Amino acid sequence: MEAKLAVLISGNGSNLQAIIDAVAAGSLDAQIAVVVSNRKGAYGLERARRAQIPDRYFPLKPYRDGQRSRAEYDADLATQVSAYAPDWVVLAGWMHILSEQFLGRFPNRVVNLHPALPGQFPGAHAIEDALAAFGRGEIDHTGVMVHLVPDARVDEGPVLAQEAVPIRPGDTHATLADRIHAVEHRLLVETLRQLVGKRTQPATGTGM
Repeated sequence: MEAKLAVLISGNGSNLQAIIDAVAAGSLDAQIAVVVSNRKGAYGLERARRAQIPDRYFPLKPYRDGQRSRAEYDADLATQVSAYAPDWVVLAGWMHILSEQFLGRFPNRVVNLHPALPGQFPGAHAIEDALAAFGRGEIDHTGVMVHLVPDARVDEGPVLAQEAVPIRPGDTHATLADRIHAVEHRLLVETLRQLVGKRTQPATGTGM
């Protein structure tokens, strides 16, 4: 039985597209049950529509009116996502720190992709931070990691996969980002393939 994925995005959705392409090619035994964005203009929503995948726009702004909290947003988001009964929730460029109100509904089943190696450059400016560290002579490479999200710590959690990406003299944000994205697209799909395989393998035992 193919696994069901819920993919959460906030922007262009190039990593979502990598998942869509892998599913369409038959190299990832999964179904994308829903794509959710917290930004109305996220191009990833258009990618979902073109692939005939259910999509939802679920903004945070109504929860900033003083009457409702971010925790309530996360709880309501979890309810929205749960309706699609996903085996895995994939954060593919999702720009919102999730709390226990969401994560507790999907224990050990939320997967995040981050453009840095474990313990380095958490947050939304990882590529800029890596370039700055390179300019100071502190590093000669950055990388990509895929990890589980057990709690609200930013870009931490059990690492599922990682790969180094060299930084070259003369790199700009655009040139480094292009190489990082190429690794992201491949590494995320490879990791999901492993997770899906583990999730769908039949139980084995030695019982009579």
